[in-house]
Amino acid sequence: MPVERWSTAQITALAPDASSLKGARGVSSASKWQEAGLLDEVLWGLCRGSGKNPYQVCVDLAGPVYKCSCPSRKFPCKHALGLLLHWAEGGGFTAPAPAFVSEWQASRAAKVAAPKTTGTADPAAAQKRALQRADRVAAGMTELRRWLDDQVHQGLAGAEQAGHRPYETMAARLVDAQAPTAASAVRRLGGVAGIGPHWADRLLGDLALLRLLVAGHERLDTLPDALAATVRARIGFPVATEDVLATTPVRDEWQVLGQVDSEDGAITTRRTWLLGVSGGRFALVLSFAAPGQSLTADLLPGTTFDGALCFYPGAAPLRALVKEKFGTPRPLTTPSGARGLRDALAGWSTTVAAEPWRYDAPVLLAGVVPGPDGFLVDAAGESLPLAPGHREPWWLLAAAGGRPATVAGEWSPSGLRPLAAWVRGQFLPAAAPVPDGPSVRGPELPADLLAAALVGTARRPWSSPDIHVGDRVLTMSKGGELLEAAGAALVYRRAGITPSAGHAPVEAAPVEIDRPLPEAAGARLLRLLTDGGAPGGAQQAQELLSQWLFAAAQRGGFVPPESLPALLDAGRRNSAVRPAIGRIAGQRGTWLARMRPDWKWLSDEAPGTATSDDPEIWETGTGGERLAYLTKLRGTDPGAALALLESTWKTEAPEDRARFLGALDIGLSPADDTFLDRALDDRRKEVRETALDLLQRLPGSSLGQRMAARATAAVRLERRTFGRDRLLADPPTELTPDLRRDGVAAQPSRGTGVQAWLLEEIIAGTPLTTWTEAFDRSPAAVVDLARNNDWETPLLHGWAKAAIVQADPTWAAALVRNDTRESAAGLREAVRWDLHLLLPPADLARIAADFLRREDHLAHRLLAVHPGAWPDELAVAVVETIAHRARTDKHSWQLAELCRAAAMAMPPKYAMHVAGLAEQLDQQPADPSRVRPVAELARTLIFRAEMLDELASE
Repeated sequence: MPVERWSTAQITALAPDASSLKGARGVSSASKWQEAGLLDEVLWGLCRGSGKNPYQVCVDLAGPVYKCSCPSRKFPCKHALGLLLHWAEGGGFTAPAPAFVSEWQASRAAKVAAPKTTGTADPAAAQKRALQRADRVAAGMTELRRWLDDQVHQGLAGAEQAGHRPYETMAARLVDAQAPTAASAVRRLGGVAGIGPHWADRLLGDLALLRLLVAGHERLDTLPDALAATVRARIGFPVATEDVLATTPVRDEWQVLGQVDSEDGAITTRRTWLLGVSGGRFALVLSFAAPGQSLTADLLPGTTFDGALCFYPGAAPLRALVKEKFGTPRPLTTPSGARGLRDALAGWSTTVAAEPWRYDAPVLLAGVVPGPDGFLVDAAGESLPLAPGHREPWWLLAAAGGRPATVAGEWSPSGLRPLAAWVRGQFLPAAAPVPDGPSVRGPELPADLLAAALVGTARRPWSSPDIHVGDRVLTMSKGGELLEAAGAALVYRRAGITPSAGHAPVEAAPVEIDRPLPEAAGARLLRLLTDGGAPGGAQQAQELLSQWLFAAAQRGGFVPPESLPALLDAGRRNSAVRPAIGRIAGQRGTWLARMRPDWKWLSDEAPGTATSDDPEIWETGTGGERLAYLTKLRGTDPGAALALLESTWKTEAPEDRARFLGALDIGLSPADDTFLDRALDDRRKEVRETALDLLQRLPGSSLGQRMAARATAAVRLERRTFGRDRLLADPPTELTPDLRRDGVAAQPSRGTGVQAWLLEEIIAGTPLTTWTEAFDRSPAAVVDLARNNDWETPLLHGWAKAAIVQADPTWAAALVRNDTRESAAGLREAVRWDLHLLLPPADLARIAADFLRREDHLAHRLLAVHPGAWPDELAVAVVETIAHRARTDKHSWQLAELCRAAAMAMPPKYAMHVAGLAEQLDQQPADPSRVRPVAELARTLIFRAEMLDELASE
């Protein structure tokens, strides 16, 4: 029977930490694996590493169990995780298995078949130790009872000032009495006293449950065996693993619903919840890890396996050990045993009634939808609150789109903590909790009980047999102690919880009308949005994300819904990628963004779906839809688009006016001149700047005519019979309102005189054809006129800024060549580098390649400003330079800087060439600090090549 491939989300859950996952991403590509295959249920591969021999990696999928020849002490290591990711992402696994795979498989089988030996402990000595421990625990529980009575006798009001010290002292005594679990419960009280709303109610409830535990210990011999086992476990008596495995196993098809990792001091605990298909029984498998150790990763969330479990004894037995697995885990696409909210709470009530000390229990909820107020609502209209940190489940809203989903979680008095969900047959682990305000949990105990506990029974004795819990009255068999009454009230209230009413689910998202992006491309996006999912550091990951977004926007389609929360956050932080996100977010993205204020920027971006021709969109659509409609109309009928914009101009919001005005760039013509010129008087700075930019690029604009008149009045050519012709300048002496309206900056740059500054600004706003026509010279000849002129600096900078705005490559080339002369005045650095962007890419590439070969320090700057992908000539020059520096350069930081520049701009087709260079360097006696950046460059180029190939696929 073929083995089903696991999903990426399931494999991610196996990672012992974030660094292991990031390393696994780096070795998951096909280029890293010399060979890979599947032998029965053993996945194996040969992974290229830094040494001569590849790493030998094996994963027994039936465990899973891992083996790797690398020196890592983490399990699974990055190579085992990378092999699993390579398999999950569709990599080929057809190679015949080498000897090391079959040998490991045979040794695994031998270990399983070998009889297990047990120790030969002395039964009499063991019994003596057990009796001694029982005596110490009894003494400790007696002291705990006196301490509990003292708390309510003196009153809880003083606990707020006492802090955590009294609880630490009592916990230490219980540790000495060998009651560690009870000690932990007492120690946790220090984090309750005086902290948060209703702290006294929570403190009294926890004290009452401890008092109930003491009472159970006092009657331990008369309790039923199952309840006695629960009491012993809550105190801290250990149960040997072999004793648990000796009980009757429960065989079933076990569904792995989810995992929760938590830290308690120096120990990390992993809680994995299972649910049997046939028996409908929940099971909890715990694993622990000390600092520096990895947690056991043999249960994969979102899978199902045929196995036998042995349960620890107890009144509500949940904790279990996996005794044996039969076969390999399989993906769990549709979990069995999901219930409505009321039925799920009935199971919770049964659990609490049997084991009153339990604070949480598992639930599998069928067909629930989040509400806008932090509740989950089922098909019957009943609801449960989500726990703090989970009350805004964007991950579930994005994936399910407001439609019913199956959700696994832990229910507690604090609310529901989601573990995972299943949407359209896909397993989705819940997002990590985030701060979302204080808990809304109200008091659980009767007010009269709490009042007596606060002031103390020494002042307000408690002896009433009646306890009022809501609208019910509980009658004790006799007038009991306050803590006993509080315990009864708390357990009764928790066990009797029912779903709420009056909470509505969110409205479902509209159906997508575009096609989805290729599945592999969507998986790549999820990697880019996840820490450790891309090569390089955080800055390079952002650049890779930007490249992916722009390539995806050009292709068209919508992203995987589960990526939307992180994608909208990326757009919130970086406005440059917002237009691309707007084109690929789809209907689901627009729907989701309306629910959160800091995501509403998406409504201002033009959507990627086909824009409707319905004129009603201009009246009723979002800002982005209106922009898309105006842009489309501008492309077919520029005059109609201009008239439409003019008709609503006075009522548009300031930010919309700037965006809509930018749409006139399409089909820009003299017909737009009058409207754009009026926009120069707009109160909004962004509107004025947009209008100015368009007018400066519009041939024959009224603005250009005004600036040309000012320029020719300020600068004239003196034609001389003898000697060179020369320019004479008579700049304005002050900034007039008309000049300011036409875009002249408000203040001169530091160290520049007023007249020089005004001359530069006027020339910058003048059409460049003014000079070539007035002087009857080429751009290079006009530039040459400024040489050695008293006004050379403002003249050159004015022409340079005009060339940048008007995107004139001929003027840019003339100014760049002039700037290389030794006697030139020299352009400011920012202006000079902007001029390079106007040069034809081939010319700029030749300049940069020449600088590289001459080892000119400006080469790196030229590479940084080169627009788009590098031409082949430049890419070859960079590869040659990298190879030379990796072998000879004394300064590895220069090599690293060059590799970083190449990572984002070098064409990805050079990936294999650079990877070959990295392998050659690795085989030579080179400094690792020189090999590393080359290997990282190869990895990034491979990543980009795969990324673009995925987007190009159908």
